Amino acid sequence: MATANMLLMNPLAPAAAELAPEAPPVEVGLVKAALEGDRDGFGRLYDLYAPLVHGILLARVPRAEVDDLVQDIFLHAFKKLHTLRDSAAFGPWIAMIARNRAVDFHRRTRATVEITDDLRGSDKQQSKAAEILELIRSLPDAYRETLVLRLVEGMTGPEIAERTGLTAASVRVNLHRGMKLLRQKLGTTEGL
Repeated sequence: MATANMLLMNPLAPAAAELAPEAPPVEVGLVKAALEGDRDGFGRLYDLYAPLVHGILLARVPRAEVDDLVQDIFLHAFKKLHTLRDSAAFGPWIAMIARNRAVDFHRRTRATVEITDDLRGSDKQQSKAAEILELIRSLPDAYRETLVLRLVEGMTGPEIAERTGLTAASVRVNLHRGMKLLRQKLGTTEGL
């Protein structure tokens, strides 16, 4: 009751609290440091965002190509960092670079080799993981990416939202719908 009375007496109090400046994300300082030549700053950006880039690529390109592409993307980002308009948007920016690089990867013609049972690993767990990854890759893009970031890279929903620029609600929906589709493809209704 006292709080309600205080709010009624000072109607500007909530507005003033909403106007309080937020602390800038850590990425802003790291981008600034990297632009000023601090390689450790860019190294910290790499540490923060390598799992995101890895997961995006893993959802889109063959596993054997992912590690090299992660390195290529960060090298490209380092060279083009000066073109980033908003330092706080580093996560969505590098995610878009990764998505574009995956598209470019598939544009190039490459000789492919069919994987037979002889070429597959003998480890059944590894084989099952590869099978599930292929099922995830068959899902729509939005579900595929968020599932790989969650299940393979171990990122939480809020981390995925923060680093990709998606809303937390979108990530929750994508994870929920993606898991539902994945369960259907696996023929199970139980959790993974």
